Amino acid sequence: MQVQVNTDDHIEGGESLSEWIATEAKSRLSRFQDHVTRLDVFLSDLDAGKSGANDKRCRIEARVTGRQPISVADDASEMGRAFISSVDKLTRALDTDLGRAKDRHGRDTIRTLDASDAAAAG
Repeated sequence: MQVQVNTDDHIEGGESLSEWIATEAKSRLSRFQDHVTRLDVFLSDLDAGKSGANDKRCRIEARVTGRQPISVADDASEMGRAFISSVDKLTRALDTDLGRAKDRHGRDTIRTLDASDAAAAG
């Protein structure tokens, strides 16, 4: 899983922040490593350097193999909290999205069948 971190001009932390985000993201999303090819993390300060409540935003876009990208975002007073909250939201979104590919008995659903499998089944 490739992690790309993008920040605006008002976010401090540089390389150490990017490394921490990449490590945390890979650790927290490790069970999805076969499905997620890339994460784009966008960090921004909504108040452009001024202090304020919930002014740090983290948006994460996950590129999932064979599916549409999934995007989540959250705001917090600290960048670390915004990131962790966004990762938690992404985990729930991936569970929901990838869970739809399996029915309740753990088998592939008709949505995941190949054209050749569909012709053989029906």
